[in-house]
Amino acid sequence: MMAETPPPGPLLSASRTLTTAEAKAFYDGFGAKQDAQAFYEDLAVKALIDHADFGHAHSVFEFGSGTGRLAARLLGTMLPDDCRYLGVDISETMVALARERLRPWATRAEVVLSEGPIPTQCRAAEYDRFVSTYVLDLMSEEAIGTVLADANRLLCPDGLLCLVSLTHGDTFMTKLVVSAWTALHRLNPKIVGGCRPIALHDLLPGDCWQLRHHEVVSAWGINSEALVAARTA
Repeated sequence: MMAETPPPGPLLSASRTLTTAEAKAFYDGFGAKQDAQAFYEDLAVKALIDHADFGHAHSVFEFGSGTGRLAARLLGTMLPDDCRYLGVDISETMVALARERLRPWATRAEVVLSEGPIPTQCRAAEYDRFVSTYVLDLMSEEAIGTVLADANRLLCPDGLLCLVSLTHGDTFMTKLVVSAWTALHRLNPKIVGGCRPIALHDLLPGDCWQLRHHEVVSAWGINSEALVAARTA
C-alpha cells in the first residue's frame, strides 16, 4: 500500500536516541543479521531506486553503508561503469562485511570507518547522489539536521538526496505496529536497534531542498518513507 502524503504524527518520538557509542556497539554485534530486515525494507528501497536516476550517477556517497547490500545492488545492476562509490559506517563489523561484499568493485568502491560525522576527505560538491537508508531514524533531530547540511555541502549543484526511513502509521494496522514499536523504543532503544518512526519529509528544510519524489510504503504493517530531493542552495 502506498500514499503520496506523509502520515500524521510527531516528527520524532520523545524517547532518547542511542549515542554513537551505543549504536556502534549494537551494530558491531548485529552484523549480517541486518540483512534479515529486508522483508520490510526492500519495497521502500525499490521506490527510492525507481526515482533516484542512479543510471546517470557518477559519484555516490552512502551514509551508513551497513552490510553493503544496497551498494552491491547499485554497482552490479544500475550504476554506470565509471561511477565511484564511497560508503561510511560507524560499525567496524559493518565496514568489514561491506568491504567483502563490494570486493568485485574494489577499483571504484570504498567503505571507510567513521566516528559519526562525514569524513574530512569528502570534498564539497563532489557527489551527485547522497544516499542513506534506515539510518536517520536512529538519530536525534539535531543530528539529522547536521547530516542534511552535510549532504547539501557534498552534493554537486544537480545532485540528489536519496533517503529512506521508518515513518508513522496511517491505517489501523500500521498505527498499531507503530504504537508497539514506539513503546519498545521508549522502554529501551536497543530493543529495536535504535530505530523509531520519524516524519522525514517534515524534517527537510524547504529552503535547501526541492522535493522530487515522496512516497510512503507499507510492508508487513511497517511504514517506510522514501524521499528524493534536489538541492537548491
